[in-house]
Amino acid sequence: MLDGAFRGPVDRAVRPIGALLRRTRITPDQLTLGGLVVAALAALAIGAGMMITGLILVIAAALPDLFDGALAKASGTSSQRGAFFDSTMDRITDALLFGGIAWYLVGQDSPRLSLLPFAVSAVASLISYQRAKAESLGIEAKGGLMERAERIVALCLGLLLEGVGLDGALVVILWVMLALIIITAIQRFVKVWTAAEVSDATQRRIEDRRERRVERRSGRGVGTHERVTVSRRRGGTR
Repeated sequence: MLDGAFRGPVDRAVRPIGALLRRTRITPDQLTLGGLVVAALAALAIGAGMMITGLILVIAAALPDLFDGALAKASGTSSQRGAFFDSTMDRITDALLFGGIAWYLVGQDSPRLSLLPFAVSAVASLISYQRAKAESLGIEAKGGLMERAERIVALCLGLLLEGVGLDGALVVILWVMLALIIITAIQRFVKVWTAAEVSDATQRRIEDRRERRVERRSGRGVGTHERVTVSRRRGGTR
């Protein structure tokens, strides 16, 4: 949702930063790896209960993910390989952060709550898979209430509230995230299912038209052959 609404303005805003980063000769992949390292540190801080430190590190880890695309465009190195690498690192980053939250919740009053961040991570991976699979079929599957940008914002809010002393706020945020991610998964499923049905129907109509054209051509060929044969036979009797 946020990605679709603010992608254009954000891209324009970070474009000058991409040009500045180009002068440092750092590559987009190196920037992405740096964000992954910071995310690992954030996960350790969150697991240790250092929520404000974890919050700062989560924000710091999100910045390379924001700037690597601008750097790739500024340096002319945008590629499918880079997009694949960036997407893979995003999944690893998410796993680290929610793993850190799970570690933190293990030491709380109800260790069973540690399953909650794993549930959030699992369903988040589902919606990422839905988009990847749909795009491999030529169908767009972006959108929804809780995409990755919204998850990072919600996570930061939960860390902030937990860090200032509102015990249990992070758990509440996780439950809300889980509900919204499930809704997003349903939204994407319906969107792709509907689009695929239309695509399949269109493909069937194309195939039917192709078959009818082949049949008509075949019919014309048989008729011509029969007329030539009859003409030859008549000529032979004269």
